[in-house]
Amino acid sequence: MAGKRPPGMNDVARLAGVSHQTVSRVLNEHESVRPETRARVQAAIEELGYRRNFAARALVTRRSGTIGVITTGRSLFGPQRAVVAIEEAAREAGYFISMATVKRASARVMKELLDHLLGQGVDGIVVIAPQIEIVEALHSFNAPVPVVVFADAGLVPATMQSVSLDQVEAGRLAVRHLADLGHRDIAHVSGPLDWTDARGRLEGWRSECADAGINPVPLVQADWSPERGYEVGVHLVRAGVPTAVFAANDMIALGLIRAFTEAGLRVPQDVSVVGVDDQPGASNFIPPLTTVHHRFATMGRRVIESLLLVIDGGAPHNSVIEPELVVRSSTAAPRG
Repeated sequence: MAGKRPPGMNDVARLAGVSHQTVSRVLNEHESVRPETRARVQAAIEELGYRRNFAARALVTRRSGTIGVITTGRSLFGPQRAVVAIEEAAREAGYFISMATVKRASARVMKELLDHLLGQGVDGIVVIAPQIEIVEALHSFNAPVPVVVFADAGLVPATMQSVSLDQVEAGRLAVRHLADLGHRDIAHVSGPLDWTDARGRLEGWRSECADAGINPVPLVQADWSPERGYEVGVHLVRAGVPTAVFAANDMIALGLIRAFTEAGLRVPQDVSVVGVDDQPGASNFIPPLTTVHHRFATMGRRVIESLLLVIDGGAPHNSVIEPELVVRSSTAAPRG
């Protein structure tokens, strides 16, 4: 009927035979509610079609229930997976995401994005900062709300907390695996070095080679694409293929494997290849790709937990998430 008001919490409480406070506890997922009571309240919510009034909640709690996220907007796997993981974790915590995209970071652009998000009343801000220019622009980022940066803590301003994936360890794991197989000729095809991930993986390659007593093959720099990986692979075939290649991501590895295969080289019999990211489909490469897996779901939860901790008055802290090596069929001991 036109003009009929939507059901409220009191209606849910009346139908479920509980107090208004009990309905509130169920909605906020308090552990103190008995399972049978929780089930009765949830059944009443479903029967009535009750929806929470977030505007009213904001007036009471002085919180919007919204978190701002600043990201590059690029379609690359890492930034995209980071956004998805953070959005999923925020939703599980009862928060919505307001997204702002930065193409070219500068102090002026970051201030504009900050003003945009603050105008929406966000409770906190997450900055996904895979490139050096974004991290540098954060030093002029004066936010009146808590900020968590998805980047290496060593690069982030001291006033902000960070959550990062250990990219140096990713490089170390890849090289350690190849060295343990007996490889002494390990090349690295890096990502673009204005990206913090590429720099970390490069550092891991160099440091693990040094620890293993291996002289690194001269570095080859690429972008993140399989097309560039293919070009590098063709170059390596002409210059002399090492026994093993550590690619900075799975897409570069895919291009390398195609170039090696077209040249009549077998992976892993003639050359072993390791990637990073464990992208969906990496297990279906030919051969299935050995790669370093980053725990993006854990990262998303850690980012939101860290932000909510500071929103609730807790002390900020930095967090680093360790990667895992996934061994498949693209690596083996060198011949002879």
